[in-house]
Amino acid sequence: MTQIAPTPGNTTVRMDVPENIARLTPYSPGKPIEEVQRELGLTRVVKLASNENPLGPSPQAIKAIADSATRVHLYPDAASRALRQALAGRLHVSPESLVIGNGSDDIIHLLGVTFLRPGDEVVQGDPSFVRYEAAALLNNALCHRVPLTPDWVHDLEAMAARCNARTRLVFIANPNNPTGTIVGRDALLRLLDRMPEGALLVLDEAYYEYAAGAPEYPDGVDLVREGRNVVVLRTFSKAYGLAGLRVGYGVMHPDIAQWLHRTREPFNVNLIAQVAARAALEDVAHVRRTIEVNEEGKQAFYSAFRALGLEYTPTFANFVWVDLRRECRPVYEALLQRGVITRTGDIFGAPTYLRVTIGTPEENALFLSALRHVLQTGA
Repeated sequence: MTQIAPTPGNTTVRMDVPENIARLTPYSPGKPIEEVQRELGLTRVVKLASNENPLGPSPQAIKAIADSATRVHLYPDAASRALRQALAGRLHVSPESLVIGNGSDDIIHLLGVTFLRPGDEVVQGDPSFVRYEAAALLNNALCHRVPLTPDWVHDLEAMAARCNARTRLVFIANPNNPTGTIVGRDALLRLLDRMPEGALLVLDEAYYEYAAGAPEYPDGVDLVREGRNVVVLRTFSKAYGLAGLRVGYGVMHPDIAQWLHRTREPFNVNLIAQVAARAALEDVAHVRRTIEVNEEGKQAFYSAFRALGLEYTPTFANFVWVDLRRECRPVYEALLQRGVITRTGDIFGAPTYLRVTIGTPEENALFLSALRHVLQTGA
């Protein structure tokens, strides 16, 4: 057990904290725009750090939010029935196959709480989304972080070799965050064949909409329909532009879903989030425009990085993983001074890399201009 340190002042709080909780690192989000404006006295700040939709939410979602504002004195539907029905029709699965969460990371948490016991094991790629390891630590399970391949792709052969009789959850972000890379269906099937009975493959498809048009990208929901031991995670935070409302979902066999419903918090998805997600789901044109803007921005980034002599990883998501060939932290700080927020690679164990979200054409141009200046002048 770890004892909490004394608090400032004359009082002392003494609590014994379990070691697994003491090992947790608090999640570090991208720096907020308002904080940069306040600290640096800037009026124009562009945030390209958290992979948000630069076009904002669907107009239909905005209208749904406004229309539902008079009902916020009522509790939301605890089962998110209308949203589950809409998603079930879109995905061609039963509503019983769906669990709606307060963001898809809520489902990650539920998977850990529901299926992990002390001494169980979790396997994930490294670097990848930090909340996979948190799900393990919270439940006193061991997390094996398997390095990605040299080209920043999940090494499924090595991950399969890490599995044993104690493995309960195997997490694969597809596309991966922070690298934007994907793995294909055949490789996933080989991994599934080598996983122990009773273990779940969790496919985190937070960036699904950006990758879905690529012929080599597999749709994880197909594996669920085939009866595989797979849970697919998706979200309304990225392509649908609803990050501030926190709504995501998991697709899985109903037998798995019913266990998550036992551990899920009551009313875990608020009323506004539910109605906005339903409206956003229907606005196909907005999502299509989002993908088009992302593709245009991706090509602009690629061209600029090549001209600057920087190596980048081709992405299937809405961000690019780029090697600055120098320490990333000073570049990040210099970009902040010029009103551009990005994400440093050092937090992912890659000290010369930057992860930058693809924004609007104007935002992209501002970032690239600032990057050229910083790389050429060092300030």
